[in-house]
Amino acid sequence: MLKTFSVTDIGKKRKLNQDYVFVSDKPVGNLPNIFIVADGMGGHNAGDYASKYTVETMRGEIEQSFEKSPVKILKKAIEAANAHIRKKAEEDENLAGMGTTVVAATCLNGKYLEVANVGDSRLYVVNDRRIEQITRDHSLVEEMVRMGGIDRESARCHPDKNIITRAIGAKDTVDVDFFNVELVPGDIVLMCSDGLTNMLEDGEIRRILGSRKDVEEKAEELVEAANNNGGKDNIAVIIIEPFADEVEND
Repeated sequence: MLKTFSVTDIGKKRKLNQDYVFVSDKPVGNLPNIFIVADGMGGHNAGDYASKYTVETMRGEIEQSFEKSPVKILKKAIEAANAHIRKKAEEDENLAGMGTTVVAATCLNGKYLEVANVGDSRLYVVNDRRIEQITRDHSLVEEMVRMGGIDRESARCHPDKNIITRAIGAKDTVDVDFFNVELVPGDIVLMCSDGLTNMLEDGEIRRILGSRKDVEEKAEELVEAANNNGGKDNIAVIIIEPFADEVEND
């Protein structure tokens, strides 16, 4: 039995919260559970519309899908969301140019994680030894790191850090990355928007997640720490503890 908790926060600087999350530890369609983080972009209310509408479209598609493969289910759900966002942006000039990141995950048999990603929201696996970013950012700065133009540390505060190279709603077709992770006892899964990771170092995230506090307290402490460090953006956090019962029974 996994434990999970999610929270979003407007942060210290923004007037709107354009982050949106969805969590179900119960089956949705043919998936045993589903976790989604979306970080919207666009003027006025377009960004929060894009993130909310993307998540709701994905949820509906997953519920109705006849597919058995988690990858196919997630891929078709994200493609449907992209098509809907494009259509809505064409119909309403107030929504023109809107888009959103999305990172989605489902935990299979309690120990395998299937992950889909578009944009620069992230999924990490954290334990008492390390913190590992599973997803790869689709951003200009990440491309520069991969090409050797800048190092990882310089990337953290680069002025072009917010320029993303893939998003839901950006083009008629969407290119989705998939990752499969085998989890081991002690692993904790963190999904988040860049409003968290731009404000906190990996070591601080790992310290908070590694505490013996309840999953809800850990999520709230992450948000509080990001806000204490400036809170320059909206913050979205989902924490999943797949082996919570095993840890408690030790």
